[in-house]
Amino acid sequence: MVDRLANSEANTRRINIVENCFGAAGQPLTIPGRVLIGEGVLTKLCRKKPKARQFFLFNDILVYGNIVIQKKKYNKQHIIPLENVTIDSIKDEGDLRNGWLIKTPTKSFAVYAATATEKSEWMNHINKCVTDLLSKSGKTPSNEHAAVWVPDSEATVCMRCQKAKFTPVNRRHHCRKCGFVVCGPCSEKRFLLPSQSSKPVRICDFCYDLLSTGDMSACQPTRSDSYSQSLKSPLNDVSDDDDDDDSSD
Repeated sequence: MVDRLANSEANTRRINIVENCFGAAGQPLTIPGRVLIGEGVLTKLCRKKPKARQFFLFNDILVYGNIVIQKKKYNKQHIIPLENVTIDSIKDEGDLRNGWLIKTPTKSFAVYAATATEKSEWMNHINKCVTDLLSKSGKTPSNEHAAVWVPDSEATVCMRCQKAKFTPVNRRHHCRKCGFVVCGPCSEKRFLLPSQSSKPVRICDFCYDLLSTGDMSACQPTRSDSYSQSLKSPLNDVSDDDDDDDSSD
């Protein structure tokens, strides 16, 4: 079906509409063989709170952005190559239901669908696209992925020293290796993580010590589905502000 749609006028028209919705600031999306599989609004768990994001699934990439005007205008376009993607289901917990993790070497995050059926459809389509891509390229699935950042709301004190309380002055920071919320003194060091940045990035002292000894796996996060404290208010933010988890801290 994908091959049949690849060169169809209907597919080209749909992709052109998506390009126009992102405007000049977005990257061109029309290339030979690319097919728009589906689209929809998912709740993305950002650094400070869950936010509605528009997602577009193509046969080779996953695109998402901030909603400015539903079905008319989006910004802050993000493009994720599907061959680097792995996904894991998240258990329902409190108000956070129908979720899964989207994991890549450069960035990982949780998203939630409105219904269990919608979640199943998204996950099935993503897995099918990834499988087809890897089959054609002969590549193996990526074993490396960036940590999923623990939301700010889950940590009132530093998750490493367990002492420093967060205030407007004592800010929260995120370790790029384990994703924990840590204080400044516990994350003063930088380390080069080539899959995430060409420059050294902030990591906590615990991960720095392990990475410095060559133990690259020991500081991988053990938490993947604990987000129960992050949805404390109704989702009402569909503005065009930046993704909180793209902050420099």
